[in-house]
Amino acid sequence: MLLVYYLIAVNLTAFILYGYDKSMARMDRRRIPEKTLLFWAWIGGSIGAFLGMRLFHHKTLKPKFAIPVPILTALEIAIIIFSLIGNYHLTVTEYEASLGLENDITVVQISDLHNQIFGINESALLSKIKKQNPDMIVITGDIVDKTHPSYSIALSFVKGAVKICPVYYVTGNHEAWMKGAKLDSFFDDMRDLGVIFLDDTYIETDEYILAGIGDASLNSFNAYAPFDDSKPVIMLAHEPQYHDLYQSLGADLVLTGHYHGGQIIIPNVGGLVSPEFEILPKLYEGIHDFDGMKLVLSRGLGNSVLPVRINNYPEIVVVKVS
Repeated sequence: MLLVYYLIAVNLTAFILYGYDKSMARMDRRRIPEKTLLFWAWIGGSIGAFLGMRLFHHKTLKPKFAIPVPILTALEIAIIIFSLIGNYHLTVTEYEASLGLENDITVVQISDLHNQIFGINESALLSKIKKQNPDMIVITGDIVDKTHPSYSIALSFVKGAVKICPVYYVTGNHEAWMKGAKLDSFFDDMRDLGVIFLDDTYIETDEYILAGIGDASLNSFNAYAPFDDSKPVIMLAHEPQYHDLYQSLGADLVLTGHYHGGQIIIPNVGGLVSPEFEILPKLYEGIHDFDGMKLVLSRGLGNSVLPVRINNYPEIVVVKVS
């Protein structure tokens, strides 16, 4: 969403500046320098500049405007279309994990939403989830974003998700950073809607244990003892690099996110950069085996610092557990 906000702001500013400069020209008053007008076109405001030129009949005959601004506009439109597809084309990735259950379950994992909008009240996202006929939805952190928090967007998703099936949640690093009354109120709203928090706790069913680790506890976890082998353990956590911890706790299947697919996926190479700015991280998506423990790494849905995904569509993960 940051990219959308930026483009709206810069193009609106460019449009206003071109209109203002035209009015100053008519009144023979001090003008905006041409280099300033061109600057706004070059930094992403070319659509606003082009519309301003056409609507106000301004600078249309000057070669320094008449040639580059339309070219920049066409280029910007192409980039916008490319970015929108990259950021909003929802994909579904399915994995299988055999844990020895008598009754198979379908788990839908949602990770790193980061306030991203997929339709009115997240309708497009919720529709795709519902089609998977899940037995549970697990949210593995960063449902909101510290840099542009919007609790209402996250709650829109939660309100729809709890109508589909039980929803379980663990916090990510962004929630760990966002301390305060607003976050506490947001968590209360989630609980009131029926979301089951699994930060540093677990639930035991007849067939398996569903455990969670809050992101703030990853470096010094001591909330519960390692599980024995009496039942398979499905664990929710945000960051995949702590796989040694998950394995030491007896996890059989771990669902994680955080890495955003490396933001840019280079064909035949992999994800470009991790949130910790590690170049070409070994873990960026997929299902991985650590001495029998399966770790699922979702590419997630939204963005945070970097506003564009390339060759890395937003991902809904479906795990068929048997």
